[in-house]
Amino acid sequence: MSQMPDLPTQLLEQLRSGDRVALSRAITLVESTRAADMPGARNLVRNAMQTGNASVRVGITGIPGVGKSTLIDVLGSHLIGMGHRVAVLAIDPSSTRTGGSILGDKTRMERLAGEENAFIRPSPSGGNLGGVARRTREAMILCEAAGYDRILIETVGVGQNEAAVDQLTDLNLLLMIGGTGDSLQGIKRGIMEAADVIAINKSDGDNDRRNRRAAMDLRQAIALLPPRESGHRPPVLLCSAITGMGIEALADELENAALRDHVSGHGRHRRQEQARWWMRTTVEEALVDGFYNDPRIRNALPALEERVRNGEMNPFDAARELLRQYGHGE
Repeated sequence: MSQMPDLPTQLLEQLRSGDRVALSRAITLVESTRAADMPGARNLVRNAMQTGNASVRVGITGIPGVGKSTLIDVLGSHLIGMGHRVAVLAIDPSSTRTGGSILGDKTRMERLAGEENAFIRPSPSGGNLGGVARRTREAMILCEAAGYDRILIETVGVGQNEAAVDQLTDLNLLLMIGGTGDSLQGIKRGIMEAADVIAINKSDGDNDRRNRRAAMDLRQAIALLPPRESGHRPPVLLCSAITGMGIEALADELENAALRDHVSGHGRHRRQEQARWWMRTTVEEALVDGFYNDPRIRNALPALEERVRNGEMNPFDAARELLRQYGHGE
């Protein structure tokens, strides 16, 4: 009697065949925090990495209200028209009080949601810093195994702290709007240094003149900053997700930049460095999880927290005591 394949094997076979429901279930599995799901999730991702297709990974970031979801809806549809299969991983901020999130990005991508060659997955950030969710990289790998060759990652939109997206993507698109002080804020180091392309959105109607001035200011500021590791500085484009103005030029700029980095070898080098970074990050996550799940720490933590809360012990000494117990097995 032949053995039935396990769930991760079934999911991998189904998502390879283009089953979007299976892809959603696979991402749910890797996002699970249940200990029982972790071995299967690791096996699924390990096998998916061996079968993924050649893809271009694009991070899209910008402050809330800049129009990221609307632009992704139009840009993704344009890429599909060019013959690509597009996956969107949209990261929603989690509440610091309840841990919940709205997960509403899919409702703002109505055109893309109706495309056969599109997949949209909203995920909560889970309080993660860096603008991405904890399992975004694994979800991206599963999308590639399912045959999606253009992966768009919409970050939370928290500003200059979104550096983690630079460890996920081949290219970063920074979306801005004129007249809000963004062009001055953009001169600061941080997310500007992680941008490969900058697009000033909502360049229509009364905004046109203001955005053209903002683009001029940004180009002057960028000329004073060091180039990216690729050796290039980000171009500044004008676009409107509402009217479609500049979307074709933006798509062409992203495609040309990806091709340029592939030919130069920079794209391969970037992914190699990202793999090293994710190895270290995985180790750090495992150490933190192991620390807080250790029975000695679980037993000692409530009393020490209470002493810190009451002012009987300072937080630094309490932390050192926890580390001492964990390190020495006492």
